[in-house]
Amino acid sequence: MERNLTAGSVFKNILFFSLPYLLSYFLQTLYGMADLFLIGQYGTVADTTAVSIGSQVMHMLTVMIVGLAMGTTVHIASAVGAGDRKKQASGIGNTVTLFLGISVVLTVLLLLCVRPIVSLMSTPKEAVNGTVSYLTVCFLGLPFITAYNIISSIFRGMGDSKSPMYFILVACGVNIALDILFMGPLHMGPTGAALGTTISQAVSVVIFLLVIIKKQLIRLEKTDFKFNRGVMGKLLKIGLPISLQDGLIQVAFIFITIIANRRGLVDAAAVGVVEKIIGFLFLVPSSMLSAVSALGAQNIGAGKPERAVSTLKYAVMIAAGFGLVVTVITQFSAEYIVSVFTGDKAVILAGGQYLRGYILDCALAGVHFCFSGYFCACDKSILSFIHNISAIVLARIPGVYITSKLFPTTLFPMGLATCGGSLVSVVICLVAFCILRKRAGHDFTAAT
Repeated sequence: MERNLTAGSVFKNILFFSLPYLLSYFLQTLYGMADLFLIGQYGTVADTTAVSIGSQVMHMLTVMIVGLAMGTTVHIASAVGAGDRKKQASGIGNTVTLFLGISVVLTVLLLLCVRPIVSLMSTPKEAVNGTVSYLTVCFLGLPFITAYNIISSIFRGMGDSKSPMYFILVACGVNIALDILFMGPLHMGPTGAALGTTISQAVSVVIFLLVIIKKQLIRLEKTDFKFNRGVMGKLLKIGLPISLQDGLIQVAFIFITIIANRRGLVDAAAVGVVEKIIGFLFLVPSSMLSAVSALGAQNIGAGKPERAVSTLKYAVMIAAGFGLVVTVITQFSAEYIVSVFTGDKAVILAGGQYLRGYILDCALAGVHFCFSGYFCACDKSILSFIHNISAIVLARIPGVYITSKLFPTTLFPMGLATCGGSLVSVVICLVAFCILRKRAGHDFTAAT
């Protein structure tokens, strides 16, 4: 259902859009957390490591797909703000054409490269077979993961963040039920975790498509699916830098995982568990990024750039405030939080150390996530790419590597080092925003 968000209270529009998106992201993250929680109850430390490593690879692929689909969200949001139905329809049709081809090619390539990927991750030998099984099943389900995320990006560009929430709710319920069955009574381990996720995604997509067709929520003509160089170029111009930056960010975290894996099974499991927890806490910054990009693009398309700036300011306050609150709370409860996902005392201790150092990233990342959304809305997604790559190269990877060598008995400094990357991003974002606003405010906020 299309909704124009270019009028009324900016703060209320952010809440209206971001709360359903936040719940959707929460439910989607619950997939992986449910896998990790249940494998921790029914399986071994090796099984937990296999699922954590495998799910990290899948998370990287998913965020790259979502990042690429950001071009769709911004393109459609701009069309909605401008009241251009033709632009909206061609954007949706070309999105379907683009991602259909991408999902097929990726599935084939990844299935051929399962074992090299597992080897590249420096997976502990005890967890190799489980990781291979987990990834094989998940790669087979990649077309469904892609389909759900592009449909969601289309609806969010139209200002509707509620519909994706309803369908992910169904998928989450199916996933948890299947996880309990496959990993409990059937003792399928990591394979069962992946199978539950894949089947639930397929169910979600099928239901989503049936509702769209029955209620005619999106109306397209055959010509809308034809390759349009201009439209496709616009989708890729916005989405490709975001996809690449998100992929490289995940590569950076994979490097961190590899470093942890080489420290032994306990540290590998601890880092895997904490990454899941951080992924959950990052729901708020991620929802703000989506809100700023969608609402900002609608307002810019409607010729109201000042409302896009106001959206950015409110989003930064929400995300940074949330991050500071959870940082304080976590300092007193880190081990308890980690213990929810594993009963191994050594993993709990190591995970608590890593989480206490890492948690500040929730506040720092919240700030630069919001700026990334604004840059995308302004058709300047290359700025988001630049600040994230700079953070990875200048701080995150070298910082984690150095601290892992200097402090071999604790993960706390490694956690702090991950925050250094976000600090670099925040500084670059603030400088870029100030310079661009002063230099050419009108051009910088020109409609996409």
